[in-house]
Amino acid sequence: MNRNSSRYMKNKLPDYDTVSAVLYARVSSKEQEREGYSIPSQLKLLREYAAKENIKITEEYVDIETAKRSGRVNFEKMVHYLRRHKRVKALLVEKTDRLYRNLKDWVTIDELDIEIHFAKEGTVLAQDSRSSEKFMHGIKVLMAKNYIDNLSEETRKGMIEKAEQGVWPSFAPLGYLNVAGENGKRIIETDPVLGPMITCLFEWYCTGRYSLRQVSEKARQAGLIFRKSGKPVPTSSIHKILRNRLYTGVFEWRGKLYKGSHELLIPFVLWERVQGVLDGRNASKIRGSSYNFAFTGLVTCGHCGCAMVAEIKKKKYIYYHCSGYKGKCDEPYTREEVLEEHFTALLKQLRFDDEVFEWIRKALKDSCSDKVRAQTESYKNLEKERGRLQRRLDEMYIDKLDGKVTEKFYNRMHIKWSEEKERCFRDMELYNEADESYMEDGIELLRLAKDAHVLFEKQPPEEKSKMLDFILSNCSWKNGKLYAEFKQPFDLLAETVANDIQSKKAGIQNSDRFEKWLPEQDSNLRQID
Repeated sequence: MNRNSSRYMKNKLPDYDTVSAVLYARVSSKEQEREGYSIPSQLKLLREYAAKENIKITEEYVDIETAKRSGRVNFEKMVHYLRRHKRVKALLVEKTDRLYRNLKDWVTIDELDIEIHFAKEGTVLAQDSRSSEKFMHGIKVLMAKNYIDNLSEETRKGMIEKAEQGVWPSFAPLGYLNVAGENGKRIIETDPVLGPMITCLFEWYCTGRYSLRQVSEKARQAGLIFRKSGKPVPTSSIHKILRNRLYTGVFEWRGKLYKGSHELLIPFVLWERVQGVLDGRNASKIRGSSYNFAFTGLVTCGHCGCAMVAEIKKKKYIYYHCSGYKGKCDEPYTREEVLEEHFTALLKQLRFDDEVFEWIRKALKDSCSDKVRAQTESYKNLEKERGRLQRRLDEMYIDKLDGKVTEKFYNRMHIKWSEEKERCFRDMELYNEADESYMEDGIELLRLAKDAHVLFEKQPPEEKSKMLDFILSNCSWKNGKLYAEFKQPFDLLAETVANDIQSKKAGIQNSDRFEKWLPEQDSNLRQID
C-alpha cells in the first residue's frame, strides 16, 4: 500500500472499519478501448483496489462517450448521489484523466468534500492533503486537458530554439508526421499518404477554377482525412492549409520567418499563386482588420452581470463598458489601461521570492518521491504476478503434453492467464512512465506564476487574454474595482504567498511557514498489509 493510503487509513479509519465509496469508470472513444482503457479493465482494477483497501463500493457509475453519444450522464448522477448521501465519503477512479474532462469537473468534485482514490496513480487526495499533493494534482488536471499552451515567452524558449535550428517546434500539420531525428529530437517528415494530397490541393486551387468548397469536396473524394479521428477535413481547415507557408519549406513562428530543414511539399511560386487567388476572391469581403481587445469575454459587470465590451474612441483610446443587455447600467466607461493595472496588481499576488520558490520546489520533489516509492513497490508486485502467470502457463503446457488436462481446459485457461499477463505488462509500462513530466511542468508553472505580472505586461492583447483566462475566473468590474478568483492550483500559490507575508511579519521561522507544503512527520505512521 502506498504512503498516501497508509496516511488515509491512519487518519480516517483508526478502527479499520470499512469506508463507503462510489466507483467511476469512463472511456471516451473506441480508440481508448483498443489501447487498454476498456470499462472491464477499469472495473476490475477498482474492485481489486477496494477489496485491498477495505473499502465498500455502494454504487458504480460508468460513462461511455462515442461519436453518436457525447456527455457524461452518469457523472452527473454520481455527483447527485454523493450530494444526497453524505456518509459516502470516497470516490474510486482509475486515474486523473478518467475523472475530469475540464476545470469545471474539477471544481464540482472538489466541492463535494470527499476523498478521491486514484488507483493506478497510487494517490489519495483529500481536503486535508498537504499543499504539494494538491498542487501536483492540479498540474495533472491541467496537463490532461492541454490548458498550458502558448502562455509566455519564458515557456516557449525551447520551441524558439528549435525554430532557429530550422525544426518545426509543434505538432506536424497535415501532410507531415512527427518523428524522432538523428539526435533524438522530434522533427517532421513528409507523410507518404497525405503529403501528395496536400500538393494536389495547392495545384487544384491555383487554377482558379475551383472554390474552397469544391476543393474540399475533391479532397474528401481523394481520401484526405485527419490522422487521429479519421474524419474528412472541413472547408475551414482546407483554407488554413492553403494559407500555411510551412509547406514551402519556410515557416513562421512567433512573428518571425525561419528556413525549415524539412522537405517542402510545394514550391514557393505555387504558394504565392494560391495566395493571389485567395486574396482576389476575398477582396470584396474585406472590411478592415478587427482589433483584438485584451479583456473582451473575460470581465462581467459587477452591477448587472452583463458582459463588459470594448470600443475604440478617437481611433486610439480603448474603453470598456457594460453591454447594457439587461437595461441601462450605471457603471461608467473604463479605460483599458486602468483594467490592465488592476489585472497586473492581481497577478502580483502570485509573486514570491527565491526562498519561497525553493521551499515549494523541494516540497513538490518530496511529494513525487513518495509516489515513486509507492509505484516502485507496485511495479515489483506486478512483475511477480507476471512471472507467476508465466510459470502457470509453462506448467499447464507440460500437463497438457502429459495428458493431465484436456485440450479444451488448456485453451480456456491459456486465454485467461495470457490476458492477465498482458494486463500486468501494460500496467508495468504505465508505471515506467515516470512523473518527471508533471514534475517539470509543476516547476515551470511555478516560474510562470512567479513572474506572471511581468510577463503579462509584455504580452500582446491576444496573449494577455489567454494568460488571464488560464489563471483567473469569475472576473467582474464594479465601481472602479476588479474582483476575481484564482483558478486551481494558482489559488494555493496565492494563499501561500499571503500566508508567507503574514508569517514574516510575525517572525515565524522558515520550517513553520511552509508546514502545509512539507511531508508529514508522524512517528506512528505504519504500513498496513
